[in-house]
Amino acid sequence: MKLFVLLASFFLLSPTIAQELTGRQLLDKTISYHDPQGNWETFSDTLQLTLQRADGTKGHSEVVINLPDEYFSTTIIREGESFTYTIDKENCTTSITDPKPDAKRSPCEMAALYKNYYTYLYGLPMKLKDPGTHISETVEKRTFKGKEYLVLKARYDEAVGTDVWFLYFDPTTYAMEVYQFYKGDPKGAGKETGEYILLTEEVRVNDIKMPKTRAWYYNKNDKYLGTDSIK
Repeated sequence: MKLFVLLASFFLLSPTIAQELTGRQLLDKTISYHDPQGNWETFSDTLQLTLQRADGTKGHSEVVINLPDEYFSTTIIREGESFTYTIDKENCTTSITDPKPDAKRSPCEMAALYKNYYTYLYGLPMKLKDPGTHISETVEKRTFKGKEYLVLKARYDEAVGTDVWFLYFDPTTYAMEVYQFYKGDPKGAGKETGEYILLTEEVRVNDIKMPKTRAWYYNKNDKYLGTDSIK
């Protein structure tokens, strides 16, 4: 799975090492908070999402995720147009019959991108146990926007993706409240790349606590990109 294409002024204090928990222990605790019944593996539901970009344009997406049946579909409505992308096991169908000749991805490549995007983000933190994911055993304490967090670092096998992820958890409840990714090593070539996402409120879907609202910003300059919310 290539993670979607989606520091700099992140206002972080120098991180200190949290000796109390290993990375695996922290991951288990946050999964126990977000998915205490272990329902993600059999997740089957429909999400209704509202979308707003920084330029003020709005949209709506319906996302169907059925993991047991290996089925995914999303219908995107924006600016008076509607597009549907579906992957049923290995079979792809889309509503796009006349793709743009200069498009970087085919309609079915876009379908796979949307599937990976939605199942990854709404499957966090549970997806951090997927094969090809490498969790740092070192848990850091970092302060972001005046609050101290326990921070978990995740890397991936090259076949899965090259992004480096940092996930920020409340040190008392272990709720996931921020996540951030870089397109490569954040101390090297990736330092001016990627985004951070602020998670606010929660909604229960299949008894899983999911972030209701996500606000997206560039790492390099804190520029606001947009917000999506579960209705």
